[in-house]
Amino acid sequence: MRLPEEIFRIADDIRTMRIRGAGRIARAAASGLALVAEKYETNNRDELKDALLEAARILVSTRPTAVSLPNAIRFVVVRALNAYEQGADVNELRETIKTSAEDFIANSRTAVERIAEFGARRIRDGDRVMTHCHSTAAVSVLLKAWEQGKRFEVFSTETRPRFQGRITAALLADAGIPVTMIVDSAARYFMESIDAVIVGADAVAANGAVVNKIGTSAIALAAHEARVNFFVAAETYKFSPETMLGTLITIEERDPTEVVDKEYLEQHPKVRVRNPAFDVTPPEYIDIIITERGVIPPQGALMILREEFGWFTRANLPDFLMGAPGPAHVAGY
Repeated sequence: MRLPEEIFRIADDIRTMRIRGAGRIARAAASGLALVAEKYETNNRDELKDALLEAARILVSTRPTAVSLPNAIRFVVVRALNAYEQGADVNELRETIKTSAEDFIANSRTAVERIAEFGARRIRDGDRVMTHCHSTAAVSVLLKAWEQGKRFEVFSTETRPRFQGRITAALLADAGIPVTMIVDSAARYFMESIDAVIVGADAVAANGAVVNKIGTSAIALAAHEARVNFFVAAETYKFSPETMLGTLITIEERDPTEVVDKEYLEQHPKVRVRNPAFDVTPPEYIDIIITERGVIPPQGALMILREEFGWFTRANLPDFLMGAPGPAHVAGY
């Protein structure tokens, strides 16, 4: 089986974070599956189905925590398998794969626009808002509020070790929004003067807990202590259907050289460096989750999952698309 080379490039770009951000990752994965339909050479529908599943397996293995990735892949694969089981010929199957990928990409972009509309209503004139890492959804809320004429100030953590917060700060500043960048560990220091915190999400569990960039839970705790509203902006394709079945969300640990250089590790071989990319914010620290379907309390996550992914509990998908547990997990789900 010779898959299009672009599949491997997309997978490598996701794995190495050249493509990052849950929405971009999901759209890249969907576009990769569309490439199978466009470029995989076969006149046999069985071979095309197998190629689709192999590409899906490669893509879904790249980042274990970003739920948007397997959800995007499932969106396309489920439709394709349904068409296959209904007797679609190879050309019809190609069309189903391409159309499904295009639908997902279009829906994901529309979702961000809707979240921006809903979330902007929670930003008030004169607010001081804190954000962490880089979230297209969270940034869109702030940009929309600014476009509406509201005037506020943003504090953006730099977000170590990959400094995604610098991207957020630059985007906001370019839009004319007053922004102050702070080190992650200063979040509690500034929290007393903050009116609201808004962050994105890489995954939302059935109990309303949110998995996001490492450091989010500490900021949420500081906000809870200071009685500051804590908002999460998350598209519904970031909700994890696996958690309805009791499966745990894998927390990705990345290379120690993102934290210290190789020379340090060589000079100090007894120093162990751990680099978890995400942490879990419990639902009791979250005031609302802003989705494209509206604003919900964290306790409403299960309702969203049942409505959006009720089919998942009855799905007949390959094991790699059913959320098989990985080596490191979030406890308590």
